[in-house]
Amino acid sequence: MRTFSLLVSAACLAAAVSGFVPSSRPPTASGSRSASSSAATATPASPKRTSGDIFAQAEAPTAEKTEYEFEAEVSKVMDIIINSLYSDKDIFLRELVSNASDACDKKRFIKLTDEASGGFSGRIRIIGDKKSNTLTIEDNGVGMTRKELQTNLGQIGMSGTKKFTEALGQSKDASNLIGKFGVGFYSAFLVADRVTVVTRAEGEPQLRWESESANKYTISPDDSAPIEGSGTRLILSLKEDADKYLDDYTLRSMLKRYSEFISFPIEMWAEKTEYDTVPDPDAEVKEGETPPTKTVPRTTNVWETVNLAKPLWMRDPKDVTDAEYAEFYKTTFKAYDTPAAQAHFSLEGQVEFKAMLFCPSSVPWELSQDMFSDKNKPMKLFVKRVFISDNFESELLPRWLSFLKGMVDSEDLPLNVSRELLQKSRTLSIISKRLVRKAMDMFKDLAKDEAKWVKFQSNFGRYLKVGVIEDTENKEKLLDLVTFSSTLGDKVTSLPDYVSRMPEAQTQIYYLSGASKAAASSSPVLERLKKKGFEVLFALDQIDEIALQGVGKFKVKDKEYDVIDAAKENVDLGEVSEEEKAEAKQAKESLKPVTDFLKGVLGDRVDKVEVSSRLEASPSALVQPQWGMSPQMQRFMRAQAAAQGTEDAMMAGMAANLEINPKHAVVARLQAMVGKGGDGKADGAAKGFAELLYDVAAVASGYELTNPGAFARRVVALMEGGEAALATLEAAEEAAAAEAEATATGLEVEAPDEDGDTPVETEVV
Repeated sequence: MRTFSLLVSAACLAAAVSGFVPSSRPPTASGSRSASSSAATATPASPKRTSGDIFAQAEAPTAEKTEYEFEAEVSKVMDIIINSLYSDKDIFLRELVSNASDACDKKRFIKLTDEASGGFSGRIRIIGDKKSNTLTIEDNGVGMTRKELQTNLGQIGMSGTKKFTEALGQSKDASNLIGKFGVGFYSAFLVADRVTVVTRAEGEPQLRWESESANKYTISPDDSAPIEGSGTRLILSLKEDADKYLDDYTLRSMLKRYSEFISFPIEMWAEKTEYDTVPDPDAEVKEGETPPTKTVPRTTNVWETVNLAKPLWMRDPKDVTDAEYAEFYKTTFKAYDTPAAQAHFSLEGQVEFKAMLFCPSSVPWELSQDMFSDKNKPMKLFVKRVFISDNFESELLPRWLSFLKGMVDSEDLPLNVSRELLQKSRTLSIISKRLVRKAMDMFKDLAKDEAKWVKFQSNFGRYLKVGVIEDTENKEKLLDLVTFSSTLGDKVTSLPDYVSRMPEAQTQIYYLSGASKAAASSSPVLERLKKKGFEVLFALDQIDEIALQGVGKFKVKDKEYDVIDAAKENVDLGEVSEEEKAEAKQAKESLKPVTDFLKGVLGDRVDKVEVSSRLEASPSALVQPQWGMSPQMQRFMRAQAAAQGTEDAMMAGMAANLEINPKHAVVARLQAMVGKGGDGKADGAAKGFAELLYDVAAVASGYELTNPGAFARRVVALMEGGEAALATLEAAEEAAAAEAEATATGLEVEAPDEDGDTPVETEVV
């Protein structure tokens, strides 16, 4: 039964929360990086074979080890790189802009090491020409010589950036370089039929590299618009279906998404309209008056910087203001609220990364209907300030933290070559654990401000409870943070605060589920606990109940307390005196005929009927067996079964215990009814009383009535004529039930006797 209960809880939670080239991109990808690997093959000596042997045609064995180079059909390899490596064509702009940024970074580094060369202001310019159907990306970086064109663009898998980085060693000045795999350049062929590279290295002639469909390429001198100093101009002759990449809005959106935080300005050749005030030649001018004027539009083209945002995570947290954090949060995550808290940190060592986490001050719109909506994109992954993806949230954060917003910038993440897949690794585990730890620290700091903490719990408290259920590693820490309503007052309380208020006589932490706080607090099962002064927590939704159900024991310092449902039969109701024990024993013996009668009337609707020690003012209550399911959970499971169109099979056999109050007048009246008659036969109204006692217990304890109509009829009969009317109603109900059964089985039923005796059934011949 314990296993069954846990399986039910899990089901409820699931339902409640519903070889290559150019200088290219970053993060580490495991596996081969070159199509030109070598392999050694040793051929052992083989026995002499006859002409009829199937191996007779085989190559003669050699005694020496021979080394061979792998061979490949270049056009086929290029087709795989271009059309299979990247799933999204938009990525080409990210790759090419990152290459341009690397070229500028290389030149910046060279200028820094050459004091005589002066400073350097790198920039990247983009022009979309709809007339010629070309997209041009130009930088003023290092440029390339003829040999470098052959090596970097003509040799698949050769990353010029990686080679440059290796030559620099561990220099921090090279830490901004992005390229690593040597395939990013070929993403240009995703959208272009012909790619032209015009480039000039410092002190070298201007050259043109050109290739159509990536089958072959040419290198020749170039006499087009000269490049000043050094740099590269990449011209893409777009395919027919790629004309959208000439649209100004599309380009700006892509640059904002992928390259917003590139360290060099990205400029677009934009059309700008200004208005000049000039004399109006057509207007009539009166003598002595100022000549009338009119406004004339004037269109000009200017270089407009697109990436104005700054990568705050690259700065020291001490130098960043709250206003800057708020602006970054709103801009990056398209949010309208101000973050309630933020965490800005980095990790250095075997794994290096920088990260920022933000806690929203209101529930994000996409989570308002579904707390785990697929539309929610909480985490953004960057590599060297280049945006990679926002689809890795499940790998970076557990789902109970999906309400947070944040970003991670790391070159150590195990991404594949196209940087579209994140592989499981120890590095990923380290980053994820650190993010969770910092999030927990952020929550603890937030808890110091009572007003903010109350609002946080109202908005996101359910997520922390999901963490208690799902995150076993952080469960103990989360139990210190989660809060619940209680019998103490209107404010919520945490488990540590609850324990600090416990009387010495209290040995367990109690909770009770309910549809509302008012309904839960009025439950009869709490009467003795309230009398003892024991506080009870309220589980007001399914997540609350599953979280508390899964706690088991809550440890504070050296003491452990069982967390138990107050409506369960095995709850500890506090110390019982010898006098109370004697009274309970006597009541159990004297009321045995009543409990037996109730069990007989109610049948399988109750597991057992007992004399209660928890009731003070109510006549009866329904209590769950140790592994039973609360009424709230039963209701939820039935709703889920109905929504899925399945039978309510899980509810079968989940009968509650009926407990009666031996000191209540209603129980005493029923005892008198059951004891009436010398033949031991119960009074005619006794069955109606028994049914009412059960229904009252069900309503008060939070259960749904199986037959509300019958309950209403009994109450009305009791109000109209007292016990006599109730006895008459019961007799009529029995007669109607017997007649219905007879109709179904082919029996004829006589009318009941005047004294209410059971009618006689006769077989119809």
